Amino acid sequence: MTRWVAFAALTAAVVGVMLAAARASTRALSTTDTADTAAGLESLPDGADHLDATTAERQHPSSTPSPDALPTQALLLNLAVSHGFLAAVLAAGIWLANVPLASLGVGAGPVTGSIAVAVGLAVGAAIAVVNTLLSVVASRLNVDPSEQLRSLLAPETTLDWALLCFVVFPIVAGFEELLFRGILVGAFAVGFDLSPWLLAVVSSALFAAGHGAQGRLGVVATGVLGFVLAAVFISTGSLLVVAVAHYVVNVVEFLVAEGLGWTP
Repeated sequence: MTRWVAFAALTAAVVGVMLAAARASTRALSTTDTADTAAGLESLPDGADHLDATTAERQHPSSTPSPDALPTQALLLNLAVSHGFLAAVLAAGIWLANVPLASLGVGAGPVTGSIAVAVGLAVGAAIAVVNTLLSVVASRLNVDPSEQLRSLLAPETTLDWALLCFVVFPIVAGFEELLFRGILVGAFAVGFDLSPWLLAVVSSALFAAGHGAQGRLGVVATGVLGFVLAAVFISTGSLLVVAVAHYVVNVVEFLVAEGLGWTP
C-alpha cells in the first residue's frame, strides 16, 4: 500500500528547501550586482560617487560572500551535490512510501527506451531553437534573464565543460523532472485522483519560483517551459522524455552562449 500522505509531506519539504535555496541565490546575485555598481561608481571622476558607494556598502557589507569569489568548479560541484542529495531523498521516499514507478512515468506507457530518448532529443531541440530565438529578442531589449546566472556558471576549462555537461546537467535535469513532472504531476495525479493538467499548472508555478535568481522575466519564461515539459510528460507518460529534453535545452543554451560565444 502506498503511503501517499507521508510521501506528499516529504515532497513538500524538498520543494521548501529548493525555494529557500532559490531565495538565497537571488539575494547573493543581488549583492553581487550592488557590489559591481558600487565599484563602477567609485571610478567616476565627479566626486559624487563616494556617497552612493558608501551607501551600497552599508546595505551590503563587504563581509557578505559573493558567488564570484568561488571557483567555477566549486560552484558546479555544489550544484551537483545539492541536487543529487535532494534526488536521493526523493528516491528514498519513493521506495519507503512504495510509490508505483509507473505513476512517475518510469517503465510504463507507449514511449519507452530508445524511442523515449529520441523523442526527448527532438522535443529538447525544438525548445532550444525557440529559446535561442527568444534570447535574441531579450538581448536586443537588454533584458536577457539568464545572462548573469549563465556567466556565473560559465566553464573556463575543458574539465569545467565536462563537469557541466556530463555531471551537473544530467543530475539537475533528472532531479527537477522527477520532482516537478514525475512526482508533482504524475504521482500526485494517481495518488490523490487529481487532474494532471491542474497539477501541471501548480508544478510549473513552483518550478518558476525555484528559478527566482533569473529575475521576473526569467521566472515567467521558466514557468512557461515548465508547463510545456509537463504537457509533454502528460502526453507521453514518460519521465525519460522530459529529462532528456530538459538536458538538451540546458546544454544547447550554454554551448551557444558560452561555448561558441554567440551574441545576438
